[in-house]
Amino acid sequence: MRENELSYKIRGAIFRVYNKLGPGLLESVYEAAILHELNKEGVLAESQVPVPVYYDDVKLNLGFRLDLLVENKVIIEIKSVESIQKVHHKVLLTYLKLTGIKLGILVNFNTEDISKSIFRRVNNL
Repeated sequence: MRENELSYKIRGAIFRVYNKLGPGLLESVYEAAILHELNKEGVLAESQVPVPVYYDDVKLNLGFRLDLLVENKVIIEIKSVESIQKVHHKVLLTYLKLTGIKLGILVNFNTEDISKSIFRRVNNL
């Protein structure tokens, strides 16, 4: 499945989760619910995937983790914050760069309108 098809399925899962659970819960709740929704659809998704960081060809032992990795092609970064800040977008772009993955989705569940709180970011390899 290509990134655009996955993006469509991910958005559907996000809307279903938001409509069932509403805003303001912990990020971990939304992460588990989206993972469940995607797996129900037959989409391979993993949570808390470690991100290796290399500096001068040395692997640094750090604790970076992706919230969700979908089909090894799309990163989902989940937030439940008052408002999305520029740093949230930068973190996602850095994850894309570190992993070489092309597409990332940033979503904030602490909102009254989920459709305005889903952001696509592309890694211009």
